[in-house]
Amino acid sequence: MSVRVLLPNAFQKHTNGTREIRSEAGNLPQLITDIETQFPALKTHLRDEQGQVRRFINFYVNEEDIRFLGNEQYAFQDGDEVLVIPSIAGGSWPEGRTCASRAERGACCACCSYCGQEECVCGD
Repeated sequence: MSVRVLLPNAFQKHTNGTREIRSEAGNLPQLITDIETQFPALKTHLRDEQGQVRRFINFYVNEEDIRFLGNEQYAFQDGDEVLVIPSIAGGSWPEGRTCASRAERGACCACCSYCGQEECVCGD
């Protein structure tokens, strides 16, 4: 059994430009381990300090959100196509301005949501 895994452009600096891999993983936890084995630099981008999948990483199987298919219990089928999609949001404040409050941080920190920083690094 083999699944096709498509990696996002945002991860390519950690995969030496690899955009697609094949995996024999039977489910999502096995797939994540497989990806991390092939590309160790992605581990901190896929999992938090407790080993859980980061909340902004989404997986789609044949264009269907895996959360609606059973999430970690979903058993991959031969030929499934899995998309790994990090949510990237935000932008930046005008030069010289920093986030004034925790509530504003989500609006100004594109880097924080991508790189996995739980705390905003824009400043106070």
